[in-house]
Amino acid sequence: MTATERVAAAPAAESVIAADPPRPAPGATPPRAPLVARAAAEMVGTAALVAVVVGSGIQATELTDDLALQLLANSTATVFGLGVLITLLGPVSGAHFNPAVTLAEWWTARRGGAGVTARELAVYVPSQIVGAIAGAIMADAMFGEPLVKWSTHDRSAGNLLLGEVVATAGLILLVFGLARTDRLRFAPVAVASYIGAAYWFTSSTSFANPAVTVGRAFTDTFAGIAPASVAGFIGMQLIGAVVGLALVAVIFVRGRAGTGTPAA
Repeated sequence: MTATERVAAAPAAESVIAADPPRPAPGATPPRAPLVARAAAEMVGTAALVAVVVGSGIQATELTDDLALQLLANSTATVFGLGVLITLLGPVSGAHFNPAVTLAEWWTARRGGAGVTARELAVYVPSQIVGAIAGAIMADAMFGEPLVKWSTHDRSAGNLLLGEVVATAGLILLVFGLARTDRLRFAPVAVASYIGAAYWFTSSTSFANPAVTVGRAFTDTFAGIAPASVAGFIGMQLIGAVVGLALVAVIFVRGRAGTGTPAA
């Protein structure tokens, strides 16, 4: 090709390059997934989470009669399973898997923060509940248990209800504290670690999730909760979510620009 031909070809090459769609910069926020995809991610993620919790509980009781070892097996499986699910589905839906988290995010959004809209809230929460029920049924099916058998595990004692307030408040404080400090990239490890710890330091073993609570009522196994105890647990979880948001507002106060006050 002569120099003249190369010069003539240059504009054509430039037009081809210009026609290529721009690629996002590394680390840039990806385009938001369609709502149906996000709802599917919430349903599948919540189902998988409950399957991990219920299934590992059944497996633990079949392997040992030691309650401490049963809880250790159950909590360990939950930590690893939750971490994987958040890593996988977080980029799609935010990996809430929890109506308390979704409600808290909607509340912050309506007050000017980032979060889900009312329409998204109305889609996320039913998806999470359906997923939780499906996950419990799936776990029972895998271990040859009755597909649906209401739990007889009463969890209505006052100290257990207090445990749910503490567990949920801590979870909300963690999630929204990470968001306020731009460290949500640590959520898979941080959230999974917190839930694993809360299995042991709360009297209720940290359900901290209304959808998971509903799902666990469908299985009369180690991880179950009696239907009569569900309303109390959910009520305390919602109170815990309010407490958690209040703690976020107090602890992670944003400094005012130009006043010399450092931002949180």
